[in-house]
Amino acid sequence: MQRTRTQIQIKEVAAFKTQLLYWAQQFDTAVWLDSNEHTEQYGQFDALLAVDELSAIKTGASQAFDTLKHYQSKTKDYLFGYMSYDLKNDIEPLQSANFDALEFPELYFFQPKKIFVIRGHELTVEYAPAYAHEIPVDLAAIEALTTMQEPKGAPLDIHFRMDRSVYLNKVNTLLKHLQRGDLYEANFCQEFYSSGTTINPVATFQQLNHLSRTPFASFLKLQEHYLLCASPERYLKKEGATVISQPIKGTERRSNNAETDALLARQLAKNPKERAENIMIVDLVRNDLSRIAESGSVKVEELCGVYTFEQVHQLISTVSCKVRPETHPVDIIRNTFPMGSMTGAPKISAMKIIETQELTKRGLYSGAVGYFTPKGDFDFNVVIRSLLYNAAKQYISFSVGGAITAQSSPEKEYEECLLKAQAIKTVLLDRN
Repeated sequence: MQRTRTQIQIKEVAAFKTQLLYWAQQFDTAVWLDSNEHTEQYGQFDALLAVDELSAIKTGASQAFDTLKHYQSKTKDYLFGYMSYDLKNDIEPLQSANFDALEFPELYFFQPKKIFVIRGHELTVEYAPAYAHEIPVDLAAIEALTTMQEPKGAPLDIHFRMDRSVYLNKVNTLLKHLQRGDLYEANFCQEFYSSGTTINPVATFQQLNHLSRTPFASFLKLQEHYLLCASPERYLKKEGATVISQPIKGTERRSNNAETDALLARQLAKNPKERAENIMIVDLVRNDLSRIAESGSVKVEELCGVYTFEQVHQLISTVSCKVRPETHPVDIIRNTFPMGSMTGAPKISAMKIIETQELTKRGLYSGAVGYFTPKGDFDFNVVIRSLLYNAAKQYISFSVGGAITAQSSPEKEYEECLLKAQAIKTVLLDRN
């Protein structure tokens, strides 16, 4: 399908982004992706919005990747959506039997009628042909939109799905598995939640995004289901024959003191436990990519680079490979999903064991949000540092996790979880 394209200049980019996101709320389906001005070398836009369904698929885990493969092959258009963590059950003989109050579909993708791409001060609009006549009307409506600051709501009551003692006991159980050699690393997650309450999704996302300013932030609306995501991590990107993955493992707090903050970053770079966590996942990613890569093309472009975000310092590695032209893009994802940074190693054993210890079904948390292009390229983040909200059930959830290795201290792992949750807790406890 040949989309109708229009380009205009934007004077006040930040204000226009806010207007665009609020304007998108009239639609049942919307995906917003925001790089927050991070200039990472693989980025292709500053922000992007896709709204309104021309067509869509929504599935459970069973045969989800086959359904997505058929849909992508048939449409050969832009597709936006997500894959939940529990699509693992479509790839391996696994199950997800834990508590689920959010009830997101396992997989959802749609072919949008309307796409907006911001690069610097330039806006590119791409509409499906039947809706091209709406471009000037929509642009006028967006620019005329006035947004009011939301009134401050009462702080939400945030509950722990597992208390501190339960968490420590479960980490000790995982340590026993590690000592027996059942696995080398496990990503173990816990849920925080609030029920019987409501939030303004856009205002809450903007507050979270302002605090975190991460390169893979995303906002997703699917009728009553919302994702408010401040992710710093890319799962997988394909551009032409090149595929890259950028796993994050290794976390250190920030300091308000510049000298102390720089020292903490240097210490993270040399920390043997944090580096070991990252390197184990890099090995897993290399193995996953080797299934679809041309022989000898898997390379570690960067190992344990230190990257600084608003809340934390992180260790990020970049692994790349080349794929053959006939390799279907969905098969690339199928062979690497879920991302190793959210499972552990060996991957299948880790997924089985963490399922027995976690109390909540992960769903979209630990999954991926992103898009396919008409040429079959794609880019997906890792859904972490995120709020998930079911407006119909008035249920708000966020989960945090960390890598458990043989060197882990249960108490320190618990403290790391609280550190990762800090930005979201701030948003929910101080509702501006």
